[in-house]
Amino acid sequence: MASSSSSSSATQAYEIPWVEKYRPSKVADIVGNEDAVSRLQVIARDGNMPNLILSGPPGTGKTTSILALAHELLGPNFKEGVLELNASDERYITHIYFPSFRGIDVVRNKVKMFAQKKVTLPPGRHKVIILDEADSMTSGAQQALRRTMEIYSNSTRFALACNTSSKIIEPIQSRCALVRFSRLSDQEILSRLMVVLEAEKVPYVPEGLEAIIFTADGDMRQALNNLQATYSGFRFVNQENVFKVCDQPHPLFVKNIVRNVLEGKFDDSCAGLKQLYDLGYSPTDIITTLFRIIKNYEMAEYLKLEFMKVCSYLQLCGLLAKLALVLYGGIKAACGELVWGAFYLPGDCYDL
Repeated sequence: MASSSSSSSATQAYEIPWVEKYRPSKVADIVGNEDAVSRLQVIARDGNMPNLILSGPPGTGKTTSILALAHELLGPNFKEGVLELNASDERYITHIYFPSFRGIDVVRNKVKMFAQKKVTLPPGRHKVIILDEADSMTSGAQQALRRTMEIYSNSTRFALACNTSSKIIEPIQSRCALVRFSRLSDQEILSRLMVVLEAEKVPYVPEGLEAIIFTADGDMRQALNNLQATYSGFRFVNQENVFKVCDQPHPLFVKNIVRNVLEGKFDDSCAGLKQLYDLGYSPTDIITTLFRIIKNYEMAEYLKLEFMKVCSYLQLCGLLAKLALVLYGGIKAACGELVWGAFYLPGDCYDL
């Protein structure tokens, strides 16, 4: 009995993340972004894959889409014919010591070696190299990648996933078909969550699912991770448990602040904001939640626009304040070097 219980606990300890467990293996099974998915379905049907740039926010299905496409194109040859890399794999070392070379080692070593490798594939098929976070590569690394794309165009296709396509250099953009992804709607996220809930037999209440969808903000990966974390921690998905796991300002509390503002109770609304700040939430968390609440709050359109304008202004002020703090710290450090020498800084330089 003891051995069976220990084996079951070990199974729970090494449970596969639901993001991976329920990752679609076919392009047609991908939720949301119908235009992008339909374009990829045409490529899968025709079998002639171009170089691709998949651009959009995190958790919208970029990597999943290209993996599903590669599965459909290569079938049983997927493992031999696909190389999946994070383009910033080497940045933790190179960013500190050689920031201008970030990503070049990935291109020169891993990418080039795989492109040179001989692989037996079905007729008309190509090897596929998937580069995630391609927009984190330096211009030099992207130039090296451009050259590699040219040399091995007969045998290899490249798929670059990024958050911002404008950070990809023009020569690469001109060699790729651009596929844009957008944030998923609440209904699209809910449909996928229901599949996972039924498969895992997770007990829940509708308010708990609403909380997960709210915290995800159009990010399917975030929604599934929050669902799994809530179930693992509490074995029941309700609103209270979700917000304990996600640790975001509670929407009902923020709604009450907005209501107080609309009713002219400014002291109460300020007290509510201070209470959130005293609980440890950063101004950015508070403003972000406030912005998302205001978007769906029932009020006059002109008031909603004024609220959003104020939130945007406050967020800008917060960014400028952080920049000023960094600049102030840099000035103090520079002054310390001038006074005490290049290899010694007084301790108060770090007391920001």
